Amino acid sequence: MISLYRCDQYEEGRVMESLRQAIAALGGWEAYLTPQDTVLLKLNLVMNKRPEAAATTHPVFVKALIRLLQEYGCRVVIGDSPGGLFNVTALGRIYRGTGIESIAEETGAILNHNTGSMDVQNPDGQVMKSLTMTAMLRDVDKVISVSKLKTHGMMTFTGAVKNMFGVIPGTMKAEYHVRMPQADDFADALLDICHAAAPVLSFMDGIIGMEGNGPTGGRPRAVGAVLASSNPYQLDLAACSLIGLSMEQVPTLRRAYARGWIPSSADELEWSGDPREEFYVGDFKLPDHIESDLIGKNLPSFLAKPVNALLRPKVTFHHDICVGCGACAANCPAKVITMKDHRPYADYSSCIRCYCCQELCPKNAVSVRESRLFKLVRRW
Repeated sequence: MISLYRCDQYEEGRVMESLRQAIAALGGWEAYLTPQDTVLLKLNLVMNKRPEAAATTHPVFVKALIRLLQEYGCRVVIGDSPGGLFNVTALGRIYRGTGIESIAEETGAILNHNTGSMDVQNPDGQVMKSLTMTAMLRDVDKVISVSKLKTHGMMTFTGAVKNMFGVIPGTMKAEYHVRMPQADDFADALLDICHAAAPVLSFMDGIIGMEGNGPTGGRPRAVGAVLASSNPYQLDLAACSLIGLSMEQVPTLRRAYARGWIPSSADELEWSGDPREEFYVGDFKLPDHIESDLIGKNLPSFLAKPVNALLRPKVTFHHDICVGCGACAANCPAKVITMKDHRPYADYSSCIRCYCCQELCPKNAVSVRESRLFKLVRRW
């Protein structure tokens, strides 16, 4: 079941009412929680950006969920493990900058500061049979995913499933990128992680999403949607259908379909709430380079790899707006970025095209550009 309700602005009363309707359509809190449960709201706090940038779960959305859970009698913990360092100081900066700290103060919700890790066996995983996950999961009874509707440079779309990548401790995420540089392999890892984290509910902030060069460098785009489901894989399929994304364009959807976890089309989902055709955004912009990653997807593997290697885009560093913080180099999974005179340079021959440098740049000084060869192919 997919709950879809209209909400056009971040006004607390309106957001709360849309969320109240969404959870009621799914059977109410009692179908998933019991009073006195300690519940983790696993947010998308990818980096320290203000709410109006549309890169992170909006604090008003979070506040409304906290109030509803507290009404039911739950104790609420708010948390995430963003990219980069995962320590109390780094978390504090992100909680403050994204507006989440003030929401915790207003509501009495608990900000997670447990930066420990734990080893988890995942026998049902396809590529990840064991995982290292954040110890904050051990502090709670249930997990709820609270994602943001956004495009993504590597994975095309980031929503409920990829949000759960944030249960992998900070810099350890780099290891997963290096081990699985291909999008479909990384998608399988994301599915395994989401399955292991086992969110009982997933909510998506689609009131204002992000289009273009997401997940942090794109533009805010109004969608006006509050979405919810007990199935994060189906929720992503539903959200993608609202912005014109097909299953073939989104690696996590392709792999979820291959596992039999989602139907072939959002038309086969069960929907509740407002008519979904009222939300459709047909010109939702994708990352600039995304088409080039799809050229070789139907070619035999021995051809697809060299073709994609020639056509795939590369990152470009804009030294004129770079502030020399070094976040790109520090968080490069493949360690191919070096700082020279406080400016980044990359060894493109070893770049795995994860685009973490673009994702974590605080000044949007990293872009991903199509290759010259791809531009010629597209014109032809």
